[in-house]
Amino acid sequence: MGGKPVAAFLSLALPGGLPQSWISRFTRGLLSLAEKYGVNLAGGDTAESPNGILADIVVLGVVPKGKAVLRSGARPGDYIYVTGELGGSAAVVRMLQEADRKKLRRQLNPRNFPRHFFPDPRVGVGQVLRQKGLTSAMIDTSDGLSTDLAHICEESGVGAELQAEAIPRACIGKLPREVNLEFALHGGEDYELLFTAPPNKKIPSLIAGVPITRIGQITRGEKMFLTNPSGTRHQLKPQGWEHFRK
Repeated sequence: MGGKPVAAFLSLALPGGLPQSWISRFTRGLLSLAEKYGVNLAGGDTAESPNGILADIVVLGVVPKGKAVLRSGARPGDYIYVTGELGGSAAVVRMLQEADRKKLRRQLNPRNFPRHFFPDPRVGVGQVLRQKGLTSAMIDTSDGLSTDLAHICEESGVGAELQAEAIPRACIGKLPREVNLEFALHGGEDYELLFTAPPNKKIPSLIAGVPITRIGQITRGEKMFLTNPSGTRHQLKPQGWEHFRK
């Protein structure tokens, strides 16, 4: 929404036998990221978990009254943009699942997969877009491009058409290789920004050091489509994370 984060609240439930070293590492990581963005850990709660680690984090932010960038402002003809690259986090999750089955998880170095293990929120980009009045609607890609674009379309009463070859796909691994398009379309947890802007707004190719890519256009109607390099076009269904899907 283009806001500024100011405070975080952490609720943490931990198994009784969890080593203190894990708790210390977790806390250092959280406080390090909070300090980077000027966020205070303002409170929360701790409890014992009968099984597994449970963490719930709420972040509060501020934005000038009436200036928040909502999901509902996209209009037909607006261009669609994303920050950074997509699909990296979901591809790493798949690798971890396969490594578990093959008992090879220890061979995966987190430093080779920063977008999954060390996500960096695009706070600066969102603030620039809001301050300069460049964007008509915005959301992050925590649930996946297809699902989060569907949220914008639903709230704005519009459709969308994406160009498959334009979608920036992440490269992962020690010897980086590009992820499959399906991960970029439907994988979540990238925390990139997905936004729309009128054609008369000049969107820089780089904002706050982050690459910006135009990937499609808002259309009339309420359906989303994906056009491939060959020119074939098919309806794009949201296949990312749905919080209330049975």
